[in-house]
Amino acid sequence: MFDRINTYIIRHTNLTVEELAYFNSVLQYKTFPKKTILLHEGEVCNFEAFINKGCIRMYYIDENGFEVTLQFAIEDWWVSDIASFHDQKPSAMFIETLEECELLILSPQTKESLLARVPQLERMFRILVQRNLSSLQGRLFKTIATSAQDKYLDFIKRYPTIPQRVPQHYIASYLGISAEFLSKVRTKLSKK
Repeated sequence: MFDRINTYIIRHTNLTVEELAYFNSVLQYKTFPKKTILLHEGEVCNFEAFINKGCIRMYYIDENGFEVTLQFAIEDWWVSDIASFHDQKPSAMFIETLEECELLILSPQTKESLLARVPQLERMFRILVQRNLSSLQGRLFKTIATSAQDKYLDFIKRYPTIPQRVPQHYIASYLGISAEFLSKVRTKLSKK
């Protein structure tokens, strides 16, 4: 159950055997079926979860009632509404499982006690947030400055396994285009 996360942690830190065992002891293991809403808009996010198995989508509902996909998360990724989790304020988004998922979960309280006892993890989580911010900035730039075709090509280059795991209309939503237009882009690319 902890092999995947321990490999992740060892890649990013130099914890002792005791520190790693403590880290494992504070994680809560949970499974969720496909199509489970882990966080509803308006709720306070009370988890940061490492994905041991499965695929998750974060989205919000726009003023026209359409779901706008913000992020996909798969194995070895962390998922949370960072602002809601840290500020303990209501979330503006939904977090939903797209496949059956196995998660290793930290609550705000367990994370604080973990960071107090194992300070090296503070650095790991800071790097995680920095990478997330860098990724979001890159996505924002791509959304503003590139064509739909280039956005799709960049998406499949960065996340090659996700298109086989999620419905096309979620990918279209992530790219900011209609499912019909994405279908045209994919058809055009398959002819090249």
